[in-house]
Amino acid sequence: MKTIRFPVLAVLAAMLLLGSLAAAQGHVMQNLPAATWGPAPPMLPPGAQIAVLSGNPMQAVPYTIRLKFPANYAIPAHSHPGDENVTVVSGQLFMGMGQKLDKASATGLGVGGYALMPANANHFAYTTGETTILLYGVGPVEFKYVNPSDDPRTATQSRK
Repeated sequence: MKTIRFPVLAVLAAMLLLGSLAAAQGHVMQNLPAATWGPAPPMLPPGAQIAVLSGNPMQAVPYTIRLKFPANYAIPAHSHPGDENVTVVSGQLFMGMGQKLDKASATGLGVGGYALMPANANHFAYTTGETTILLYGVGPVEFKYVNPSDDPRTATQSRK
């Protein structure tokens, strides 16, 4: 009779745990018009809207959200502690890498366009028309603005 070793048991336990977490979430099937929108968190400049599809972007779990940006919206250069996956659902999102928002170096991503912004890589984004994106990764989501004065949370605190 063979003995099952600890690594095999650990892998099986992890698979069961991940399976139960996925089952706890349930399935999600939703078209864009059915999204329930609310104001985006204060880490984003005012004007953006968010719809959470799955998970919780503020916890250490996988998440998927939609973000809707108005025309002429800009997110200054910033980074995140985790990878950020972006897919454009409607409109056009301009993104670039660097220490500041530089429209000349940005790449326009149209419907179906995809970007991976690696953890701790400074990047920026802006729109010229209303744009909706699908954003997914593993939380918790955090923004570290290159220029602290660009952080809308700081601007909000200084207005009080």
